[in-house]
Amino acid sequence: MHTYLETERLLLRRFTESDADHLFALHNDPEVMEFLNGGRPTPREEIVGETLPAFIASGFFAALDKPSGAFLGWFHLRAPKGSPDDEPELGYRLHRSAWGRGYATEGSRALIDKAFRELGARRVFAHTMAVNVRSRRVMEKCGLRFARTFHLDWEDPLPGAEQGEVEYELLRAEWETR
Repeated sequence: MHTYLETERLLLRRFTESDADHLFALHNDPEVMEFLNGGRPTPREEIVGETLPAFIASGFFAALDKPSGAFLGWFHLRAPKGSPDDEPELGYRLHRSAWGRGYATEGSRALIDKAFRELGARRVFAHTMAVNVRSRRVMEKCGLRFARTFHLDWEDPLPGAEQGEVEYELLRAEWETR
């Protein structure tokens, strides 16, 4: 897989050790983390010792604004553990300053196309909390369609968890007819 992917406004590149500060800032914005951990802070040691090494080792991309080089957040495209390689999961997390500007949709579409064109994907999927309307809207704009609602057993459930998680998907045949 290439080390980077370009869209009209974004450069998606592999994470490096030098991204620790960017990741720390992103993962410590309570609004960004609202539907992920309830907005609780993430210790720097966890970012440096666990999160960043995991991002470097797998299908995570740092998202940069092409003109300025500013770090906007990240995307991932990878099959979860125990899932078939031809069914990668799409994910994204962006700074609030990048919200509502089409970056999540732009980066997601590029990765979906890469999954089907280059990686031989049979299906691309994404999921979020049912109450996360913004993320669901991105999934819909990318051509993913609602597939199911499911419930996870949370030790310390976030507000809205009782409404469950939603999964969206796009199958190869649907992508080919777009």
